[in-house]
Amino acid sequence: MPQAPATPKNGRRRHDREIIALAVPAFGALVAEPLFVMVDSAVVGHLGTPQLAGLGIAAALLMTAVSIFVFLAYATTAAVARRVGAGDLPAAIRQGMDGIWLALLLGAAVVALAMPTAPWLVDVFGASDTAAPYAITYLRISILGIPAMLVVLAATGVLRGLQDTRTPLYVAIAGFTANAVLNVTLVYGAGLGIAGSAWGTVIAQAGMAAAYLVVVIRGARKHGASLRPDAAGIRASARAGVPLLIRTLSLRAVLMIATAVAARLGDVDIAAHQIILSLWSLTAFALDAIAIAGQAIIGRYLGADDEKGAREACRRMVEWGIGCGIVLGVLIVLARPLFIPLFTSDPSVQDALLPALLVVAVSQPIAGVVFVLDGVLMGAGDGRYLAWAMLVTLAVFAPVALLVPSLGGGLTALWWAMTLMMAVRLITLWLRTRSGRWIVTGATR
Repeated sequence: MPQAPATPKNGRRRHDREIIALAVPAFGALVAEPLFVMVDSAVVGHLGTPQLAGLGIAAALLMTAVSIFVFLAYATTAAVARRVGAGDLPAAIRQGMDGIWLALLLGAAVVALAMPTAPWLVDVFGASDTAAPYAITYLRISILGIPAMLVVLAATGVLRGLQDTRTPLYVAIAGFTANAVLNVTLVYGAGLGIAGSAWGTVIAQAGMAAAYLVVVIRGARKHGASLRPDAAGIRASARAGVPLLIRTLSLRAVLMIATAVAARLGDVDIAAHQIILSLWSLTAFALDAIAIAGQAIIGRYLGADDEKGAREACRRMVEWGIGCGIVLGVLIVLARPLFIPLFTSDPSVQDALLPALLVVAVSQPIAGVVFVLDGVLMGAGDGRYLAWAMLVTLAVFAPVALLVPSLGGGLTALWWAMTLMMAVRLITLWLRTRSGRWIVTGATR
């Protein structure tokens, strides 16, 4: 029976199936990650306020470390996906192993540096005398789990590159469940207090890393890929990661500047800002799931020398980003009477929150395209351009945001500055995508 001729409609459906198959599990795995901290907070919170304050400081330091090294997942996804597209699975897994070895080396370096400096790090964050001992205890134990955390990032990138986002979801769910059980058991059952919470999280993270390694090692043996560390491959993984590290640090600087400006506006505005930032981060998970799908799909098409497929996939994912952004913006507007009272009952905070929240809602379609194009260029291995684009964005955003208090602007003005930041990112990413310079086909860039 002759096959139906390819049509634009059939092509869109094919891309839709790929995007959904990769993005939905990726979203579940992304949401599971912050639940670790939420479980720890819920368990430790019943020990007392100083313990909870200590956990908050230590968790902020640990989450900063994870965000800095997220390039391990991004760079590995793109490199592995290219080799998958080229039909060379042994080389794809070998590439992934280089990323995992790099994660282990970086993890060991972080442990060596952070363990003796834990008290200083806690002091820099301004911990009170009552909270500091608990923060140091939690941090020193949790530092031991950083190598496992970084292995999880790199191995997640391997599986995403292999077009598998289901396994990371299953591992994340298992890790979250184990973390919850271990926390309750060690904190209350064993009477270890906040140390028990830290050990529970470390054990859960080690279990997740072990599960990933089993999957990757099994694949390596199946396809005859070497598991030994390769110095040249590890150096190549590090070089690919440096531009993405610059991009991530620049983005973190934007968020830190925004928080610092909000703090200068007063207690009401900083309280409202933190609520909005939490919501903004939640919507980012949904949009980042599409970006993750973009990394895997674009890398595979380019590895297969399919320039047309890469362009079509990019176009369809942009449409998804716009659609999801519109939906999220509408949901923020419609649901605001429900979730605002959940965060605060203070009328002054609610008054400051509402207009800024509407700005966030309006900007969601812009954010949707930004996340998608970010993922597309990551999948293409265009990290150097992403680094420069984010530095340009930071250079535009910083003076505008810092002028908000001196010009008498409030929280709404600050979030208009954040929208400007996203608009600059949109322009820089759109210009690059339109130019076609990101399209470099072949097993390697």
